[in-house]
Amino acid sequence: MRVLTILSLAITPFLTPIATQAGEDVIVVYDASGSMWGQIDGVNKVEIARDVMSDLVANWPDDTDLGLVAYGHRSKGDCGDIETVVAPGALDREAFMATVNGIQPKGKTPLAASVEHAAEALAYHENKATVVLISDGIENCEADPCALSTQLAQQGVDFKTHVVGFDLESEAHKELACIAENTGGIFVSAQDATELREALAEVQNVIDLKPTAPAPEPEPTAQIEVTAPNQVIIGAQFDVSWSVIIDKTDYVGIVPKGAEEGETGKYVLVRDDLEGELTAPAEPGLYEVRYTRKADRATLGSIDVEVTETTVSLDAPKKVTAGSTFKVAWSKRVNKVDYVSIVPKGAEEGETGNYVLVRDNDEGELTAPAEPGLYEVRYTLKEGRRTLGSTDVEVTETTVSLDAPKKVTAGSTFKVAWSKRVNKVDYVSIVPKGAEEGETGNYVLVRDNDEGELTAPAEPGLYEVRYTLKEGRRTLGSTDVEVVVPDVSVTGPSTVRAKSPIKISWSQTVNKSDYISIVPLGSPDDETGDYLIARDNTEGQMAAPAEPGLYEVRYVLREGRVVLARDRVEVVDADAPLDEGAGLSVPEQAAPGKIISVSWTGGSESEDQRISLARVDQADFSWIEAKPAGVEQAVQFTMPDDPGNYEVRYLDLSEGIVLGRAVVKVQ
Repeated sequence: MRVLTILSLAITPFLTPIATQAGEDVIVVYDASGSMWGQIDGVNKVEIARDVMSDLVANWPDDTDLGLVAYGHRSKGDCGDIETVVAPGALDREAFMATVNGIQPKGKTPLAASVEHAAEALAYHENKATVVLISDGIENCEADPCALSTQLAQQGVDFKTHVVGFDLESEAHKELACIAENTGGIFVSAQDATELREALAEVQNVIDLKPTAPAPEPEPTAQIEVTAPNQVIIGAQFDVSWSVIIDKTDYVGIVPKGAEEGETGKYVLVRDDLEGELTAPAEPGLYEVRYTRKADRATLGSIDVEVTETTVSLDAPKKVTAGSTFKVAWSKRVNKVDYVSIVPKGAEEGETGNYVLVRDNDEGELTAPAEPGLYEVRYTLKEGRRTLGSTDVEVTETTVSLDAPKKVTAGSTFKVAWSKRVNKVDYVSIVPKGAEEGETGNYVLVRDNDEGELTAPAEPGLYEVRYTLKEGRRTLGSTDVEVVVPDVSVTGPSTVRAKSPIKISWSQTVNKSDYISIVPLGSPDDETGDYLIARDNTEGQMAAPAEPGLYEVRYVLREGRVVLARDRVEVVDADAPLDEGAGLSVPEQAAPGKIISVSWTGGSESEDQRISLARVDQADFSWIEAKPAGVEQAVQFTMPDDPGNYEVRYLDLSEGIVLGRAVVKVQ
């Protein structure tokens, strides 16, 4: 059995059904990585994918089995999250789309593992196998897709991968192109949904899938009237129409005048329409627009079209600063998918560099390369990647000076200023002294500001604050900063009742996002437990743990989760007596209205000391009744009539402290 897999990353389902022989299995590998939440023209990629997948499924041939593999849909950081969610079989359109619509993008892009998964599913060691890979990004699971594709091609019977790079950053082209090159496939680049459909059409032309059963006898030739402009500009889109539909799988394409019967060229599927849009070839000359019957590739109607040459002039600055953005204007728009780019002077035809899509605009913004030198701004026709116009631009060097403290405390925030803004997407960061070029560390984006705040690393040592050009990640300026260890102490009560409030104080706040936590004694330093945020305070309150035992109150630096200070706290039972020098003696229980005797052996030198009776939930210095702590060291209280837990407290009002407390249960 010959098997075909459609593998997609980030924009999988912009697919029209690929012609396959009856009885073949097709597997769609569906990207559910986090990049699917990105947007194209304001619409989430996952929504676009679902819509186009719906079209794919609606038009899928009944005699071709379809399956679905998804990855990144169950967990955020799992590179092994690859699953067959619909086994290949007769297509249940409603169930299939319910599965697609239920997939929520979460995880990573295991590009190499997904290609290998597809190959194994196809039994590529035994069967001829073709993968169509559509990707808007590159491998992010520490694998080498280029090496893997070479291995698969060597081990497979006839394994090919055709790759469509969609909405790619320029550096991603090479990685994706090598997958196709290593397996004997083709690589096509696309920048939007329209181009993606065209790219897939090009891939479909390369895939030669012939039916095993004899083709049906063609229907009698019908003459179809095709209309199109007499002249069109190279690379431009133009309207075309046809008088009748023979079959919705027929197509209308543009080919050189006199081309062989069945040649495709750029085409549009007829579907249920009587009109469509074609893209003129990049080379001028005489062409034909043909209506071609899919069944036997017979031409049922045609019209001549002359494709003419054109040029575009560009307006850009003579000099720009490395990494900066600058405006460029073009005299005309040939096709909205054309692009204007900046490349080294004399670069090969079709080289991309940094670019902006023409769309419906007459001007746009480019980012100058990081390396100074002589460059060209080019208007490039998407069709054929031909240069229609160019102008020279010199990219010049620049430097940035920085102002930051000589010393900062580990984990603290500090201000830094920069002398100029080259590009609002540049960043200012703090990294170890001598770190490699482009290392990030903690950073702040430049945006439209001349200053910002950085967070010092948790580890003390010598660091650099750098202004880094986003383009090329070049350092334009730096200044040294020493990170020193902060001196912090934290204090809590030595003993506290379970679930009762704990008052905690600390000597200083290093960073307002630091936190104070309470954890079992001996817990790892990265354990959090219950905590409160330091903010701008030096004291706070939290509830004691419910379980008695030995605990530790910690001051934790948010940066690096480093414990700067700790204090031991014992948590006792919720009704256990507590003593801070009072030596209280109180009965454990009493009947409602009964008189109890309270005595003590300690106290303080304060002039205002009292023995109070309060509900256990009353604040420390509020009470039902309070009596002076006399020299006789004994007082009596009449217990309330209401059953419940009450507390006898020894209060030092002058100092505002509780020297002792004991619970009395009224029942």
